[in-house]
Order: sequence, then structure tokens, then C-alpha cells
Amino acid sequence: MTSTKTVTLFVQCLVDSLYPQVGEAMVAIFNKLGISMNCPSDQTCCGQPAFNAGYRKAARAAAKRFIKIFENSESIVCPSGSCVNMVKNHYQELFEDDVKWLERAVQTGQRTYELSQYITDILKIEDVGACCNGKITYHDSCHLLRGLGISEQPRRLIRNIKGAELIEMLESDRCCGFGGTFSVKYPVISTAMVDDKVHNIIASGADIVTGCDISCLMNIQGRLNRIGSSVKTLHIAQLLAD
Repeated sequence: MTSTKTVTLFVQCLVDSLYPQVGEAMVAIFNKLGISMNCPSDQTCCGQPAFNAGYRKAARAAAKRFIKIFENSESIVCPSGSCVNMVKNHYQELFEDDVKWLERAVQTGQRTYELSQYITDILKIEDVGACCNGKITYHDSCHLLRGLGISEQPRRLIRNIKGAELIEMLESDRCCGFGGTFSVKYPVISTAMVDDKVHNIIASGADIVTGCDISCLMNIQGRLNRIGSSVKTLHIAQLLAD
């Protein structure tokens, strides 16, 4: 399978720092699909942590750097719904009083996609030739679902994994309790939320829980480990790369 399309990889900070295997899986998928790739080595944070914490000046500085690096890309693809939501939606808030930068932000955001969204909506592919024997349940991360409206795209890809069975958990769209700094500021509430999420995951009977944001999966896996559960988390890129 070959394509004339080229994607520029937007590598989320957590992937870059803690879960490089997710980035490697994304590369493997595009290699399998015959998609050419660029990966700017000078890319840094999109500014989401600063924005969420109220540091708008710092967030604008990060956003301007991001725009300068990525704005000439054909398509920008990231394995993180929350980061894509930041670029597509919150950059417009950051530059609402700056016409020049607002236009550049909007144009960059229009070419920025979450991984499952790009594969299904832009490439029009629902079967990437992946195999995984087991029962899989899917967690709807908050920014991906509510900010970008992405829900069916990853599910269509999962259903087409050979040997896999998609089992919907109860309240798959409920927050896992991570929320970045939320889990640090409100640990008791965060733990109660992830306990509810883990309960629903285990009750589904799945062997694997997947999603499109490694931040959520990191939080969920931590709680699963602490209670001694054998359920494993895998980013959707890792499932599709197999």
C-alpha cells in the first residue's frame, strides 16, 4: 500500500519522555500504510499544561513555537486527543486578541489530527491489518470525546483487528480522574474516580483496556497495578501496529 500523503508527527510530551513505544508504534503504522513522515526534532510542548494551570503567557510562547515549527505541514498527526484539542481549540483562545497569530493558529489547527481520526477520516482506512487475540475494552478520554467529538473512529479500527473482541465497559465516557494537575491538586477525588473506572474495566471481562491518550492509560494502569489486576493497558497505536 502506497500513498502520496505526508504526515508530520506531533509527539506528545508523555510519549516522548515516558512511552516512546507509542511513538514507535505510530511510525510502524504509517510505514505499513505507505505514508511518508516528517518528525521535527526541535518540537517541544504544545503548551497545554501551562494553559490548563492558568499560565497564559507561557502557553502563548509554547503555542507560537509550535505554530512556527508545524504550520507548513501537509497534515499534523498526534497520538493524543488532549494535545490535538489544545491546538485545534484552545490556541484560538490564546490568540483571540491577536489577528495575525489567530489566523496562523486556525490554519495550523485545521491540519492537526488525532491518530485514529486521521486514519479513518482522512485516509479512509478502517482495517490496518493488525492482529491481537483477546478481549479489548475502550476508554473515551475527555478531550478526545468532548473537545474533538471522536468516539467511533477508534472503535471502528479496533473492531477490524483480527482476533480481537471489542467489549464496551459501563460508562466508558466517564473521566478516569487524571486530568493532569487535577490528580495532584485533588488526589482523593482523583483516586475515587479512577477506582470507578477500574471497577468498570474489570467488570467488562476485558484483557486489555485501550484508548487514544497515554495520560489516561498511565493513570489507569497505575491503579490496576496497585490492586493486583492482570488487565493491561495499551495505547491504540500499539494495538494497530501489531
